[in-house]
Formats: sequence, C-alpha cells, structure tokens
Amino acid sequence: YDASVSGEWNILCEGNLANLKAELESLGITCEGEVRKTANINVLVPTLVDDNLKRRFIAGLADTIGSTKSSHRRFSDDKQMISFEINGFEFQFVCSLCKLLHSIKCYPDQVLWNHPNFHCGLNPYDTKWKKGFKLRVFLDQYEEFGAFAFVSKVTSSRQNRALETEENVAIPCHDREIRKPSVTCVHCDEDSELLPEVIRGGHYLHNRHVCAVLQCEHAPYDEVRKILDNAATLINPFPVLTKGTNADIRKIVDANPLMHARTYQAHTYSVRELTTDDAGKLYWGNDEDSGYPANRVAAAVTFLIAAKTNQLNGLRPRGQKADIIKNFLLNRPNDTVTVYLPDLLTPLIIHM
Repeated sequence: YDASVSGEWNILCEGNLANLKAELESLGITCEGEVRKTANINVLVPTLVDDNLKRRFIAGLADTIGSTKSSHRRFSDDKQMISFEINGFEFQFVCSLCKLLHSIKCYPDQVLWNHPNFHCGLNPYDTKWKKGFKLRVFLDQYEEFGAFAFVSKVTSSRQNRALETEENVAIPCHDREIRKPSVTCVHCDEDSELLPEVIRGGHYLHNRHVCAVLQCEHAPYDEVRKILDNAATLINPFPVLTKGTNADIRKIVDANPLMHARTYQAHTYSVRELTTDDAGKLYWGNDEDSGYPANRVAAAVTFLIAAKTNQLNGLRPRGQKADIIKNFLLNRPNDTVTVYLPDLLTPLIIHM
C-alpha cells in the first residue's frame, strides 16, 4: 500500500479475529473506530510485568503514533523530540502513558494537552483548538530507554540526533521547576462537553497544572501551588491577541458590552517604533506596572505586516517574526499603524 498517496497506512487483518478482539476488549480497548481516540491502558499496563515488555509496548506506540519530525524541537535544533500524537479527549490515556514512560526512567519533557488554554491561550474566540495531544520526550532520552521497530523511524531519529550539538538529559517531573507561565485568556470552551468532567470548567496555567488535577503521582505539586498562588497575574479576562479583518474585530468589540462602551482615541505610530521586541516593556499604561506588553504589540504588528505583504498561512505569519519585520522595514521604512486606545485598560485595536 502506497502511504505517500493519502498519508495514511491501511492494515488489513483477515481470518478469524475473534480471539484477538476478545483479548483487546478484555484489556479495555475498543476495537471500533480510531483506537487512539478512545484507548484506555489502565488495565493493560499491569500486565507489562517487566521493563522489557514495557519497552516493547512503548516501541509499538512510537512506531504508530510517534512523530520524529525535526520540527518537534524545544526552541532549537539542539533539543530534538519524539512526539506521541494522540487524538480525542482521553486525558487519562495520556496520563497513563506518561506514567508508563516514567516507570522505565524515560521522563517526558512536556505534555501539550487537548484543551483551549494550551492550543489557543491568547484568543478566547478561536474554536479550532481541538488539535489533539502531544506527549514529547527528548530523543536522547527515548533512544536510551525506548526503542523503534520501523526502519524509517530509526533513520529519521538518527538524522535528527545529528542536528544536536550536546546531550539532553531529562528531569523527572516531580523535580521540575515551573517558570512563570505566560498570561492566558479565559476561553469560551473551557466548559466544553468534549472535555472529561474532572477537567471541564477549569482554567489551566501550565501543562503540569493539568497533571496535578489528574492526581498523577509524578506532578510537581509544590511548584503548581506556587503558580496558583499567583493566578491573578496569569489570567486575563480579555483577549491577549486576536487577529482578523476590521469587520472581525468590530464584531467582537460590539458583542462585548464593556469593550463596546469604550471611547477609543486614534494614535499613529511608526512600524519601526512598535516592533522593538523589548521584553518586559509596557505601552500606554497608567503607571510603570500597567499597560500593554511590547512583545504582544510587536506580534500584532507583525501579523498586520504579513497580511499586507501576502505572507499569511491562515492567520499565522509565514516565517520568522524578525525576518518579516526586517524585510518590511527595508522596503517601507516609513510605514505606520493606527492604534485605537480605549479610555480604560481594556483591549486596544491596532489597524494598518
């Protein structure tokens, strides 16, 4: 079967599969539909009585749902990952897999949970957040404790490791420090019926905050308590960064009574002035501790530049922010944007 045509492999199982089906179902695995959307391995894991069986089972998952694309990296090519890609909303399956990896000393670096606080933490109006889970493990760590069976996975893994210039050592979750998370907005789907009851209705500040709610024994509970103590500084009731046309933005403002009641004053600023990505700087506040973060303003202006120069994939600029800004200023150094500042510190509007 040529998987290059559709991007998917179809495996046809023939003959009497009654025993196989019965065995899978006895382990709590439903044999209909897409297995990784509904799988629960809590019954299966205790049958993996030694590290060898655990590694063989994890190797099967790595070959089928593990991605070794070089784009799965942590900030730079030096930190290559294997990413277990899981669809659906089985939070407990992801947690169980994470604990299974811990049991063979293969410590996951991060879980991207299938929740709006992680897939669209800046835009409360984005309904395209249902993108699945990603459980990421350092490739160095996985190659030491895990395994691949498919030659293609082995080959791509070696190619990715060749991009690294130093060894990456993973840290057990309970020993991990949680640095101050980014500010996220309250999303309209935090109470979605798609989310399991234990997760539904909550706002999550960090991926390990979810681990703690799921009562994983490896979660760094003291670190989670620290960020919860500062939750008021990490949750924004307004959009942090919402992109769209003038009509899109006007519709959002008009639908919100508080934003609609504001008086906005127009101010003109040069693109160069507002694309200096000064970490920690705040614009247009009432004092030194209030205002609009310079990095978010720069991201907004970059989106407008990309829209003006036909460099968008959907609502995402193509390429690196610094390159988009640099090339634009080389050709149009005097271009400006209009910033509509409200009479209270509620969302501003930037227009080009």
